[in-house]
Amino acid sequence: MSGSIERPGLGEAARVWARIAGLSFGGPAGQIAVMHRILVEEKRWLGDARFLHALNFCMLLPGPEAMQLATYVGWLLQGVRGAVLAGLLFLAPGVAALMTLSWIYALWGGGGLVAGLFFGLKAGVLAIVAQAVLRLAKRALKTRAQRALAVAAFVGLFALALPFPLIVAAAALIGVLGGLIAPAAFAPGGHGAAGGPATPDAETLLGAEHGDPTGAERRAALRAGAVALMLWLLPVAALWLLAPESVFTAIALFFSKLAVLSFGGAYAVLAWVAQAAVTDFGWLRPTEMLDGLGMAETTPGPLIMVLQFVGFMAAFRSAGWEAPLLAGSLGGLLASWVTFAPCFAWIFLGAPFIERLRANRALGAALSAVTAAVVGVIANLALWFALHLLWRGVTRISLGPVSLDLPQMATLDLPATGIAAVAVWALFRRGWGMAAVLAGSAGLGVLAHLAGIA
Repeated sequence: MSGSIERPGLGEAARVWARIAGLSFGGPAGQIAVMHRILVEEKRWLGDARFLHALNFCMLLPGPEAMQLATYVGWLLQGVRGAVLAGLLFLAPGVAALMTLSWIYALWGGGGLVAGLFFGLKAGVLAIVAQAVLRLAKRALKTRAQRALAVAAFVGLFALALPFPLIVAAAALIGVLGGLIAPAAFAPGGHGAAGGPATPDAETLLGAEHGDPTGAERRAALRAGAVALMLWLLPVAALWLLAPESVFTAIALFFSKLAVLSFGGAYAVLAWVAQAAVTDFGWLRPTEMLDGLGMAETTPGPLIMVLQFVGFMAAFRSAGWEAPLLAGSLGGLLASWVTFAPCFAWIFLGAPFIERLRANRALGAALSAVTAAVVGVIANLALWFALHLLWRGVTRISLGPVSLDLPQMATLDLPATGIAAVAVWALFRRGWGMAAVLAGSAGLGVLAHLAGIA
C-alpha cells in the first residue's frame, strides 16, 4: 500500500508538524500519543512497528525523546531538510510561549494575581510529578534488580547528595554487566503506543523495509550531524574564551553538560538542575523551580523547555545589564540553543546506524538500568519539591556521608497543602487530565491570594 500514499512535500509536512507542536501538551507520554495518532493512524506515513522502532532509538539518546522522535521521523520522510523542519517546528511554540511567560514572571511574578496563579500551579505540578513517579515505576520496574536500582538512585541523591551524572553512569555500567550475567533481570521493556487497531508497516508510506540508507543519505546525515555539533560547540567555546566569568558562559557550559547527560527526561534532569541553579549558582530560589516547571507544563513542547526559564532568570538577575529583560531573553535563548542543538546532532549521527544500535543487547540492558535509576531520581525530585512547597522552613541534618533535608513541621503551609491535596484527588481519584488539574490549581491559587492566605 506504500505506493498509494503520496510522499508529503515540505509544505504539507510543515503543516502537520505545526499541528503536532500545537497539541504537544502533557509531557513525553502525551506528545508521543499525539504523534502516533497523526503520523500512524491518520496520515499512515509509518506503521506501529517502525514508530516503536524509532522511539526505542530515541530513548537510547540523551535529551527529550519526543522532540528527537519528531526529528527522526522527519529524517525518514524527507532526509536532513525534513528532520530540521520537524525538530524546529516541534520546539517553536514552546520557546515563544515560555519566553512570554518568563517576561510576565520577571515583571509581575512577585506579587498580585500572577503570584497567586503560580502559587496554585506549583501545587498542581507536585501532583503531576507524583503521578509521573508511579507511572514510570509501573512501566520500568519489572524485576527485583530494577527495583533495587531505583531505590539505590533515590538514596544516592536524597541522602548522599551524589551527582546525577554519576548515578546515570553507574546505572548504565550495572546494566551492561547485568545484561551479560543475568539478562532476564535487565531486559528492556517496550513502549506502548496509543490505543486502537495496529497499523501494519507494509500498509504505510515508508513500508516494512528496514534496509540501511544509501551512501548519499548516510553522508548527508553525518555532514548535518557535524554541522549541528559545530553550531552547538563553537558559540560555547567563543563565550568561554572571550568572557569566561560571564553568566552567559556559565549558562552555556552548564546546559551543555546537561545536553550530554540528560537521560531520563525533564523530571530526572530537574533534580540536578535544581541543585545547581539554587545551591551552586544562586540563580533561583527553590520554589521558583516549581514556577518554571508549572509554566513548562502549561505550554506546548518538551518539558525540558523549563531550562529556558532557568537561563532567563539567571541572566536577568546576574548579567548586570541596564536592560535586564534583554539579558534574560538572551540567557533563555542560549539555554535552549545549547540544550536542543545537540539533539539534532545525536539524531543525524546515529540515524544511519539505527539498526545496529537497536540490535545491540548491551545498549538495551544499559537503557533498562538507566530507566530504573531514573524512577528513583524522579522520586527524589518529587520529595524535594514537596519539602520546599509544603513547608516554609527546611533543616539540613548531616551525619558522616549522610545529609538529609527535613521539614520544620511548625512551618507547614496549609493553603499549599490544601491545593496539592485537591490536585492529587482530582488527578488520581477523579481522573482529570493534566490541563484541567493545572487550571483548577491555578484558580485555587488566585482565590487563595484574593482571600489573603497565599
